Amino acid sequence: MTEQVLGRVAGLWRYPVKSMAGEPLETAEVDWHGLAGDRRWAFVQDDLVRSNFPWLTIRERAEMAHFRPLFEDPERPEASRTLVRTPSGEEIDVADPALGDRLGGGVRVIKQNRGTFDTMPLSLIGARSIATLGERVGMTLEARRFRPNVLVDADAFAEDEWVGSTLRIGSMRVRVDQRDQRCVMVNVDPDTTERDPRVLRTIAQERDTCLGVYGTIVEPGRIALGDPIVLDG
Repeated sequence: MTEQVLGRVAGLWRYPVKSMAGEPLETAEVDWHGLAGDRRWAFVQDDLVRSNFPWLTIRERAEMAHFRPLFEDPERPEASRTLVRTPSGEEIDVADPALGDRLGGGVRVIKQNRGTFDTMPLSLIGARSIATLGERVGMTLEARRFRPNVLVDADAFAEDEWVGSTLRIGSMRVRVDQRDQRCVMVNVDPDTTERDPRVLRTIAQERDTCLGVYGTIVEPGRIALGDPIVLDG
């Protein structure tokens, strides 16, 4: 039986610290909790610790996009020390209270071995979906604005049709469970940190506030740039 190839992997990112800059990858191990090392650290706002969303994010501090986490041993992120390169170029251990002070104080970092995900451990979005949205907004949009794990080369908005299906990417299998409902974070330019409300407004008006999809891992494995995305069930 001929495999149905839906697209190919055009980009990979993991985010060692929630809401900080992503780390571009050429290949990645994926376990039950997403890409190895993805969103294992997060900053909690002490005055919101009992809320449903206590995390400090780009919504509150857009400059977080300019803090770049890195692992001392990129091949073994789960066992590696995590550093954060500040906008000034200084490298600080993620657990150093000085880093929280740089973010404005009133926050502390926590580690979640299963990852700090808003919804599900893997997010996918189409490069052509982003380009088409950009045409409608009237500006060039980068994939980094939408913070995906996997950028796919497929027809525009094709990922919407994958909901309910299982995909095989490399040796990993993922079940696509739902569309990705967006928030004001997509208004923030990851380079300039300027906000443009047209982005979320257009997604709301034309895409029911959704762009991209979320999935859960069915079988751990390894994925890489260029891997075909195959319909597996």
